[in-house]
Amino acid sequence: MERKTIALVAHDMKKPEIVKWATENKDVLSNYDLCGTGTTAKLIAEATGLDVKPYLSGPLGGDLEIGAKVAEGKINAVIFFWDPLQAQPHDPDIKALLRITVVYDVPIATNRSTADCVLKSL
Repeated sequence: MERKTIALVAHDMKKPEIVKWATENKDVLSNYDLCGTGTTAKLIAEATGLDVKPYLSGPLGGDLEIGAKVAEGKINAVIFFWDPLQAQPHDPDIKALLRITVVYDVPIATNRSTADCVLKSL
């Protein structure tokens, strides 16, 4: 059986939170192929020792790269700790990622509570 893939994404102010979540869930996450936007992938890999395939940084197109993998059926869930209180210069890319997960019925978690639910459901 092929391993499922989880994408890990976080805005700058949420990076410490997703790193903490990934560290707490390291044992479960080790059963999945992981990918993420540039800095988020690097921080999680450093903190957990997990192999996290890095894509570009979000503002440089990483959100779009992950969205393309969702459309190709290569990502099974997205954990995206986004910051609703900060304006993001690449907001259209973020909306595109959210949209594509809905179009392809791929679960997307946007905070710790939903991330826990998605991880338990895979």
